[in-house]
Amino acid sequence: MTPERINPRKLLLSKWTARQPRQREKHFLVIELHRDEEGNVLAVELQAVLTRRSERIDWHQLEDGEHWQMGWI
Repeated sequence: MTPERINPRKLLLSKWTARQPRQREKHFLVIELHRDEEGNVLAVELQAVLTRRSERIDWHQLEDGEHWQMGWI
């Protein structure tokens, strides 16, 4: 599977589907971007739609098509 080409500056409020859902958490929303001093995106805060649980991950993990798919399916 080819990796997604993602513009990190456009990730805020984007929707993602986990390929291997855990605890029924399948759909996620990017609710916050974490940046360095120069404004480069380092990580995102993902919130599960079902449980509202959130976690911070390196935004590059979203490029892994085996774990994440852009949009809600």
